[in-house]
Amino acid sequence: MPTFLPLDVKALVLIGGFGTRLRPVTYSVPKQLIPIAGKPMLYHVLDLLPPDVEEVVLATGYKSDQIEAFVRAHPTRWPIRIVPEAEPLGTGGGMKNASAGMSDPFFLMNSDVIARVDLRSVAERLSVGGGMGVMTLAEVEDTRPYGVAALGPDDRIIQFVEKPEPAAAPSHWINAGLGVWRREVLDRIPAGKPVSFEREILPGLLDAGVQGFRLSHYWDDAGTPARLLRSQRLLFDDGRAERTSLPSGALGRGPVAAPLGTSARGASFGPYVTLGSEVSIEAGAHIENSIIMDGVQVERDAHVSGSVLGPKVRVKAGHRLSDQVIGEGAEV
Repeated sequence: MPTFLPLDVKALVLIGGFGTRLRPVTYSVPKQLIPIAGKPMLYHVLDLLPPDVEEVVLATGYKSDQIEAFVRAHPTRWPIRIVPEAEPLGTGGGMKNASAGMSDPFFLMNSDVIARVDLRSVAERLSVGGGMGVMTLAEVEDTRPYGVAALGPDDRIIQFVEKPEPAAAPSHWINAGLGVWRREVLDRIPAGKPVSFEREILPGLLDAGVQGFRLSHYWDDAGTPARLLRSQRLLFDDGRAERTSLPSGALGRGPVAAPLGTSARGASFGPYVTLGSEVSIEAGAHIENSIIMDGVQVERDAHVSGSVLGPKVRVKAGHRLSDQVIGEGAEV
């Protein structure tokens, strides 16, 4: 095992926010539990961790009880500890709230990032280059939704601006939501109040040294319907989907991620579909580029494309549904 990764390293995963851009699905299901490419978004994020991480700490807010119940019912390879916040604390406040017993260094991860990255290499960069931390960076065309880094020699971050206007963005390299930080960073965050790590803490760390780690493979933020489905395509194309086979008796070319025993005889599928449990897709129906959650019924000759259907949605016979997000129990 490389010496740069301590035996007791932990990971802190930020699960805040209300998933407003994925409503109405997120009225009943937290964003991190929406299935993409066969399993919840959160579990794809955890898959990026080295297997010998000692503990994963989930800093939770909205629907924390639901997330905890799911994690207990579906164990991962890592021990998981849930630390809820009583009220929204922001990224920095959530970090501080969950900081007890954190390792030095520790992995810090956003819970809606879909990427291919070797986090051991990120940790090695911190070991070799020193400083307060290493932030992964993804290159994007539209920087407006993100924090943007200006890079100096050896990719040291010399400026960081959260959600700047395009003309003020210092580069196209944005915070990719994955990094490795020294525990000392947590000591700089005040306790018991909302704090933005990106706006209030990170700029004060730059003089002590924060390195950028440019991602060379894919990255996406699965926080909107379009990016959620784009993330699903990335996972399928990268071979990271689970249970990828057409349901028995179904037509089409897939890929489809579906539980064994899914009822879809005579239905057809285009590419990039996730089906939840106890789903019924009737003969003549067609599904493509969509996420179909537990208990959904798609009736005969209906057509669903580019959509996210929450639990127990019913799509009536012959109905055509395109580019929609439908909340739990709706009939369309």
